[in-house]
Amino acid sequence: MNLKTALILSAAAIMAAGASYESKACTGITLTAKDSSYVLARTCEWGGSFLQSRYVVVPRGYAQTAFTPSGVNGMKFTSKYGYAGISVMQDEFVTEGLNEAGLSAGLFFFPGYGQYEKYDSTLNSSTLTDMQLVAWMLGNFSTVDEVIESIEKVHVVSLSPQMQTVHWRIGDASGRQAVLEIVGGEPKFYENKLGVLTNSPGYEWQMTNLNNYVNLYPGNAQPQKLAEGVMLSSFGAGTGFRGIPGDVTPPSRFVRAAFYQTTAPQYATGFETVKETFQILNNFDIPVGIEHAPSSGPLPENVPSATQWTTSSDLKALRFYYRTAWNSTIRCIDLKAIRFDKVKFTSAPLDRVQEQPVEFIKVK
Repeated sequence: MNLKTALILSAAAIMAAGASYESKACTGITLTAKDSSYVLARTCEWGGSFLQSRYVVVPRGYAQTAFTPSGVNGMKFTSKYGYAGISVMQDEFVTEGLNEAGLSAGLFFFPGYGQYEKYDSTLNSSTLTDMQLVAWMLGNFSTVDEVIESIEKVHVVSLSPQMQTVHWRIGDASGRQAVLEIVGGEPKFYENKLGVLTNSPGYEWQMTNLNNYVNLYPGNAQPQKLAEGVMLSSFGAGTGFRGIPGDVTPPSRFVRAAFYQTTAPQYATGFETVKETFQILNNFDIPVGIEHAPSSGPLPENVPSATQWTTSSDLKALRFYYRTAWNSTIRCIDLKAIRFDKVKFTSAPLDRVQEQPVEFIKVK
């Protein structure tokens, strides 16, 4: 076994070991600015260990060989488009990204509901792991339609049977967005007109579940007279949202994301809208401890939050933004400033130093 294969299988083992933790979560939202900027944002949670996330910049013409359960011997693909994104565990495992044509793609954990096709080594030339599907999409396509037309040409598998499945969010510069789920070995696409995605159950169930919250609305409930001399009134603001679920399960996060997104103000520009997505997603940060039962042992070290990073992509301006659990400063990769025909493949840690900057105020 060569070194790279050993590293890949090691990464698979780590991801499989983390499968017992509940905070393998993600929350995605979408906002549109008055100038038609289209912004897709999301969180990425992993409560079991440090994901070793890095940002990557991939040039046009970059060639990759896909991984399979038996090694680095899968489909070969070359990037038609340059892109930037965030990888986990391995540089090749791009979890979220944006390409120079304005296509956004990201994977979201989907445990217990997805079923990939069974691995067949005779199909290696068209096989790639689920952890590389985002890289394949970003490198080769500019629209959701192109992804839909091409997905039948590839076989998507897991590196290890112990690893949980994922599903994907794909959006393009036209404002179209879709969810891809592989169930029973067959890819299924859903038009995501709402622009929200979390984890399990599937997207159709999550949309149906929203009907349970038809009573929610922005603002305050009106005072009610209960009896002569007895008037009920709000304690404070936001009573129209009384009953919105506050736990961190995927269905509850889906509901909160849908209502927070829908009631958010529409800003004039993409840049203002990006900042608003980070404000909304503050509400979905998951503390690292809540998913660990007392019997599961000590909490993971050096992981300040299960929400290890948050991103926001402006598909019109072609800017990819992120912040991390270690540093809440928002950073930006401007794809328009990159010469994707000249740049070399780049990979670097999300944080130069994993420490939250603190400004001390001097009072004279």
